Amino acid sequence: MGRPVVVDLFAGAGGISLGFEQAGFDVAAAVEIDPVHAAVHAFNFPQTTVLARSVVGLTGREIREAAGLGDRRVDVVVGGAPCQGFSLIGQRVLDDPRNRLVLEFVRIVTELDARYFVFENVKGLTLGKHRRFLDELVAAFRAAGYQIRTPWKVLDASDYGVPQSRERLILLGAKIGEALPDYPKPLTRAAGSSGDRPEGPSCADALGDLPDAETFDGLKDSDETRADWWGLPSEYAAEMRCARSEHWRFGYRRRWDPGTLTSSARTDHSDISRRRFAETAPGQVEPISRFFKLPAAGVANTLRAGTDGSRGAFTSPRPIHYLFPRCITVREMARLHGFPDWFRLHGTKWHGARQVGNAVAPPLARVIAEMLMKAMGARPEQPAGTLELGETWLLHLTATQAANHWHVENPIGRRDMKSGARKRKQSEIEAGQTLFARVAAE
Repeated sequence: MGRPVVVDLFAGAGGISLGFEQAGFDVAAAVEIDPVHAAVHAFNFPQTTVLARSVVGLTGREIREAAGLGDRRVDVVVGGAPCQGFSLIGQRVLDDPRNRLVLEFVRIVTELDARYFVFENVKGLTLGKHRRFLDELVAAFRAAGYQIRTPWKVLDASDYGVPQSRERLILLGAKIGEALPDYPKPLTRAAGSSGDRPEGPSCADALGDLPDAETFDGLKDSDETRADWWGLPSEYAAEMRCARSEHWRFGYRRRWDPGTLTSSARTDHSDISRRRFAETAPGQVEPISRFFKLPAAGVANTLRAGTDGSRGAFTSPRPIHYLFPRCITVREMARLHGFPDWFRLHGTKWHGARQVGNAVAPPLARVIAEMLMKAMGARPEQPAGTLELGETWLLHLTATQAANHWHVENPIGRRDMKSGARKRKQSEIEAGQTLFARVAAE
């Protein structure tokens, strides 16, 4: 039957896309309003049609035409609408206008006549007055001809081999007449905790083989450098490095350079901050910065995304490394999230950290996708060939440049980046955009 087809809404950099691809699905289209995130998604998923626009007003027909799907069946629509309206962090307001995007998700699922959907969101949607919103959402899907797996569940990524405590509401639905998927059973227990399940990877398992970014002067002005990895990797780290063929699972192999450390721009900390970081006990919060210090034998706290420019441009609060008196790099965040090393994030710490913090952990997305594959009665197929990743200038676009690349207005609040790397990338970006325009014209 070929690989089942997925459409990813609110796709971000592609955490759900990656998990579904690894389970044997083809991501035909990804919709993402932030042009910077859309560019990073396009870099990592060159076979996917990326629509850098809002879902508001976007029709199922437009998605089909853009992705060249024709009459091919859409098997799954996945996505999580922006969750600021009902997050446990900050004010929780049921009538937040951003909640409208959740209903747009229902509409597009219906217009695409998808066999299945996966809706993910914050745990806060299940609590207090927000339960009413969740009940209304379930009713809307049922009215559209979909059955819902109940009781719905909040899944923790640390139960599925991710070295991070991260809870997300997962809502599974199937068109009436299709078999409802089950929720995946927990596979691991968080490192450092007790229980009957096998212990999952720890922070040290995830980061122990990565060279210290602060030993490379070049990472002051860039996010990448040639490097040698430290010692033998853990089984988890080996998978992040795609050291063996099976580590690609049912995803497409990418052509990449395993000898280049990426997404690792350094942070300049003051001596005072470094002393405070060093004095903070693992697993505790440093009292001034409020940064969590990773426990070597435990798991990370939930990695947060920070905010965009329209809401103050607050930087993602990256945890303190368990061994070094500094905040972890974006690559180290990606390791704690389950992104393999070939997967690139934006070259700035601000955008890169947001992309990790906003994403569903790919291993969690993968086990959910495996349950859908089972419900569909399909067998995952190993794809042939190797994909070329996109042009690297896509990873260094400012918000304005990214909007120009996609020929859209920049819908995201602006923020001036201080990174010297941005200035050095301008000629490369401009040359790349000129080449892109010429090829498109031909």
